[in-house]
Amino acid sequence: GVGADGLRSPLDKFFTDDERAGLRSAAGAGEGDLLLIVADRRSDLVLKVLGALRNRLADRFGLIPDVDPKSPDAWRFVWITDFPWFEWNEDAGRWDFIHHPFTGVVEDTMQHLERDPGKVISKAYDITLNGWELASGSIRIHDRATQQKMFGALGIGPQEAEEKFSFLLRAFRYGAPPHGGIAPGIDRVVALAAGESNIREVIAYPKTQTAYDPLTDAPAPVAPEQLAAVHLKSTAPESEPGTS
Repeated sequence: GVGADGLRSPLDKFFTDDERAGLRSAAGAGEGDLLLIVADRRSDLVLKVLGALRNRLADRFGLIPDVDPKSPDAWRFVWITDFPWFEWNEDAGRWDFIHHPFTGVVEDTMQHLERDPGKVISKAYDITLNGWELASGSIRIHDRATQQKMFGALGIGPQEAEEKFSFLLRAFRYGAPPHGGIAPGIDRVVALAAGESNIREVIAYPKTQTAYDPLTDAPAPVAPEQLAAVHLKSTAPESEPGTS
């Protein structure tokens, strides 16, 4: 917090006087203000925490106005673009794709592929309405050379790529056209239109928080012959759903 004599925090020992003064100046903080610092080795985690904190404070202090659903100003659409193609997997110690491994790449950013994959931008996009993600999609890779480069950056070698994705790489040889798509969440649109804060309220037969379906009693036990037909063997305890 900011007091009459400056910043006071358990983090004081990590900052010099000049750095504390710089933080206060950069934030325009005065006496009685509160500065919150979120830090982690993973930038995506920091952003998620800050986003959740921002929403919580906005709600707590009444910064999100109540609007008439019939008013044109009630509906705020925003397109989200320029997603990174890669994210760093701290546990595995490698770069992973964010959207899917077939997402198109912004050509001008391919130059960063080998030295700094985190700067490679994808052709993915989301559309949000009043903070809700309504739809997500992307333009896809449609040429063999680019797809092989992205596989390589993910640690998928030529042999593995041929074993798993030969059909796709083969199709590219015949000149696949540029293509893409988007998948809307109709249930979210209905929830917003109905003024509900949870999509379960607009789904006819919603599942519970544990993914149990009260209507069909699913998941349910599977007969031994059904498992045998697809060469599967359950290792779950007999008391758990989905076991024979």
